[in-house]
Amino acid sequence: MNEVLIAFGLTFFAGLSTSIGSAISFLCKTTNKKFLSAALGFSAGVMIYVSLVEIFPEALELLESGIGNGRAYIYTTFAFFAGMLLIALIDKFVPKSVNPHEPKDLNNGTCEISEIDEKELEKDELMRTGLLSALAVALHNFPEGIATFISALIDPALGVSIAIAVAIHNVPEGIAVSVPIYYATGSKKKAFIYSALSGMTEPLGALFAYLILYRFINNTILGLLFALVAGIMVFISFDELLPTAEKYGNHHIATYGVFAGMFFMAISLMLL
Repeated sequence: MNEVLIAFGLTFFAGLSTSIGSAISFLCKTTNKKFLSAALGFSAGVMIYVSLVEIFPEALELLESGIGNGRAYIYTTFAFFAGMLLIALIDKFVPKSVNPHEPKDLNNGTCEISEIDEKELEKDELMRTGLLSALAVALHNFPEGIATFISALIDPALGVSIAIAVAIHNVPEGIAVSVPIYYATGSKKKAFIYSALSGMTEPLGALFAYLILYRFINNTILGLLFALVAGIMVFISFDELLPTAEKYGNHHIATYGVFAGMFFMAISLMLL
């Protein structure tokens, strides 16, 4: 039971980071683009390394014990790419303008996601943009919640690393939700609430994993879920984190962040 509570706690922490992004958008005067670029690259490095070096082999091992060596690699590979396909389909049906996996422009280094001219944009349009952004973030966070929960349930130390990586990339999403709602309503409270709610689908994903998937858990199901999680995390890294890291900073800073994230994860796994 303690493992379940820890897994829920880590997933809740990851989802709560959208609220951190919202708070930052209200409190800070400027955004350090180089730091943000490095942080997003670091998150991508953690996700890519742990997915390919730790989670995928673990999935393969579980499936080998469940269905035998003959089909295990085939099932692991298909589940891995099924995770990628899941996130890709979600992205496909979310409008590009409000998709949190599409890089946003930072307005001259300020915390705003894009320049907002109130003379040209009506408040109801801004509100609609904010609400659609909240919905988009919520849709993306649900499978991430499943991934974080399952990983933390099996290996709490691994879950901590994944939760931190997910939390880092959720911060800009919180900004994307809160800024247009704030400009539309003039209420920091409403903007913060909508941003926080969009992140709470992360623990909802964990709840779904616990109530629906947990009862059916065996080595075969667990192996498939692990491979699915690995695919989800790799797709997020290449589709969202790396392009956004380069847009906010430059190629070298983003790359150094990736290497640092991989090195951090490698050292962490060696110490476990």
